Amino acid sequence: MTTTAVPVTADDVRDAAVRLEGIAHRTPVVRSRTLDDVARRAVFLKCENLQRVGAFKFRGAYNAVSRLSVDQLASGIVAFSSGNHGQAVALAARELGTQAVVVMPEDVPSSKADAVAGYGAEIVTYDRYTGDRAGIAARLAEERGMALVPPYDHPHVIAGQGTAALELLEEVPDLDALVVPVGGGGLIAGCATIGAAVRPDLCVVGVEPEAGDDTKRSLAAGERVRIPVPRTIADGQAVEVPGELTFSIVRRLVRGIALVSDAEIVDAMRFAFDRLKLVVEPSGASSLAAVLTGRVDEVAPGARRVGVILSGGNVDSERFVALVSRTG
Repeated sequence: MTTTAVPVTADDVRDAAVRLEGIAHRTPVVRSRTLDDVARRAVFLKCENLQRVGAFKFRGAYNAVSRLSVDQLASGIVAFSSGNHGQAVALAARELGTQAVVVMPEDVPSSKADAVAGYGAEIVTYDRYTGDRAGIAARLAEERGMALVPPYDHPHVIAGQGTAALELLEEVPDLDALVVPVGGGGLIAGCATIGAAVRPDLCVVGVEPEAGDDTKRSLAAGERVRIPVPRTIADGQAVEVPGELTFSIVRRLVRGIALVSDAEIVDAMRFAFDRLKLVVEPSGASSLAAVLTGRVDEVAPGARRVGVILSGGNVDSERFVALVSRTG
């Protein structure tokens, strides 16, 4: 008899939580009567926009980097990222006394590039529409003898990201559904893994921007589907194809994917600022957009108590004002 190994287990997530205790923030869960009224359900917002580096990515990056050997740490780390993972790896490297090199797109928001540099990392840029970031990072790692820490398709990264859902379920154990933004799939894979163990009936709903629906298409096809590089304001979700490990988890444990438009994401950013006093970046607001528009009902009809991961808040003031000032 053959068995298929599970790349990440609930115990991996629990172990990551122990490793992150006192290192990552235990972010707050925010409630709003106005939000509940608009959504017509009880909504619990897990504010990873208030995490270190301003995003959930620090959880996975630190969990992965802290497990490298002494020799690997001495040689340094390479990562590729649209911004938040780069910041997370740069900070983790600084905390653990090593050097990081981060491959980032040329058009990454300046606030994210400035933060990566501020944590002491070297930045190597590429054209996101023509370049191969994974290939560039792999070549740099080989040339410089550095360890490669990918943004999502890595067991330790996935396990670290899942600690966000573990904390939420410890605080609100009776959720009916959990709504999670999807880029490469590390966050939702980790959250779904611990969710299935802690609350087996939990309905996990992924959210993608309409222009970046690679995971939704992949689930429909039963295999990973590659799309053109998405053109969306949700730069953290501008992924062409789901990760191999992450998709193997998503197809087993995630109920389905809701899609939201860029305009709906902006509306959610505006709602979070005006009503909740929270600053959320476009990718981080996509999950809230799915709740505000009722798209969650398409995947989790009847869910009355819904957890929502606000995955990040890294948007500079000029871009934030420009986005939320949009009309039409």
